[in-house]
Amino acid sequence: MNFRMLLVCFVVAINLVTSVLAQEKLKQSDDDHSKTRVKFSRKIEIEFKKVTRHKVTIAGKVVPYTATVGTQPVWAEDGHPVATLFYTFYEKSNVQNRERRPLVISFNGGPGSASVWMHLAYTGPRILKIDDEGYPVQPYGVRDNPHSILDVADIVFVNPVNTGYSRIVDPKVDRKQFFGVNQDIKYLAEWINTFVTRANRWKSPKYLIGESYGTTRVSGLSYALQNRQWMYLNGVILVSPTGLGIDRDGPVNAANRLPYYAAAAWYHKKLPKELQDLDLLEVLAKAEKYTLNELLPVLAKGAWAEDKEKADAIKQFARFSGLSEKTVRNHNLDVPTRYFWKDLLREEGRTIGRLDSRYKGIDRKDAGESPDYNSEIASWLHSFTPAINSYFKNELKFETDIKYNMFGPVRPWDREGDKTGENLRQAMAMNPYLKVMIQSGYYDGATTYFNAKYTMWHLDPSGKMKDRLSFKGYRSGHMMYLRAKDLEKANQDIREFIKNSIPADGKPAKYK
Repeated sequence: MNFRMLLVCFVVAINLVTSVLAQEKLKQSDDDHSKTRVKFSRKIEIEFKKVTRHKVTIAGKVVPYTATVGTQPVWAEDGHPVATLFYTFYEKSNVQNRERRPLVISFNGGPGSASVWMHLAYTGPRILKIDDEGYPVQPYGVRDNPHSILDVADIVFVNPVNTGYSRIVDPKVDRKQFFGVNQDIKYLAEWINTFVTRANRWKSPKYLIGESYGTTRVSGLSYALQNRQWMYLNGVILVSPTGLGIDRDGPVNAANRLPYYAAAAWYHKKLPKELQDLDLLEVLAKAEKYTLNELLPVLAKGAWAEDKEKADAIKQFARFSGLSEKTVRNHNLDVPTRYFWKDLLREEGRTIGRLDSRYKGIDRKDAGESPDYNSEIASWLHSFTPAINSYFKNELKFETDIKYNMFGPVRPWDREGDKTGENLRQAMAMNPYLKVMIQSGYYDGATTYFNAKYTMWHLDPSGKMKDRLSFKGYRSGHMMYLRAKDLEKANQDIREFIKNSIPADGKPAKYK
């Protein structure tokens, strides 16, 4: 074989080897890509845990803690998983005896809202970067929470089905079993039982905290946990509570709005001078007294109210609300909240927020019956969404291609049979240890502070459990903890509530 032929053979061999190596490299690349797809697939693992270690300074003391992110299944009656719930569990490290360590189980509302709000802005060890009044700032992110309750209690933040990273995992399951007042309570009670058992926390004093619709959830759970899981609680905290199925239709519904209107009008300086010069709480005391003693009787009489008392009511309603007498008269003393949010600052070309009426918005036109959008939600999503997504990935080392649902698809929601207020009353009656605290912001126009008081007044009509019910008000809105001063005060109120609801050793749970 001459040199030329040898050269040709050599070139062919080189090309063949190169081709094989290239194919192997491509195969390896495909394998790596496949592994990546598995790791970051858009399917959440039905069950997993990831633990990281941290520390935070609370009230001047360093608190070491572990953060566990994970999923835990929701099972069908035959034992197969139909959904999985994502949770974040914070435990103080180096605790000698967890039997005496309180456990707080935290829910947000919606329905359809993730646990992000109270998790990253209220009780957890890390909170988002915002200004002192709760408005977003850049760069986005989180910082230590010097007021977290982690110094006195461990906390688990739970995301119901289709919120956060929680998902249905059985495509054949009937969605209706998750999305309703009583359905929600039923499966979550089972889930909590499993979580407490796995965490070995049956002996711990246990608390439920819920915000907004989460108050409906935890009120129902207080009874379901006792009645179906035989798990008894020390306390329930209702943050910006809903109606809990307590009747307040008709004149009560119309009248109960006025103290909130007075709060929002005072904040925006729309009250007459003699009221505007007073402190907020002084104004609210006057508005509440007028509402209960004078406005409600006039509304109850309807069209049969005398002309003079109706005219006086219109004048006083306008005085406390910052609205014109004409507006109040045109609405027959029944001014809807949506109209109030649109009308209070109409002459300034601004609207006010629904969940927090300190926030202002801008509409396409000043005319109309309601704002174009909720200015406070737009502001909150501005800061919360980047913070929670970054926090899980960079600090808690959880990575996924699943979208974090700030608000997830849970509609239609079955609201039939909402007796959660009565559920909570019965749970309290059956458990002498159980205490309830309500927290409300004065500028919340969705679940108003005065309706929260009304809920407390009518939760136990007998009045026999008044000493176990308490109310705390704050100079902010639905998420009162977004305001720096109220973040500190509200967390301290929870600390004191926990301390006061743990009985002395050996004290029996009985009525005298």
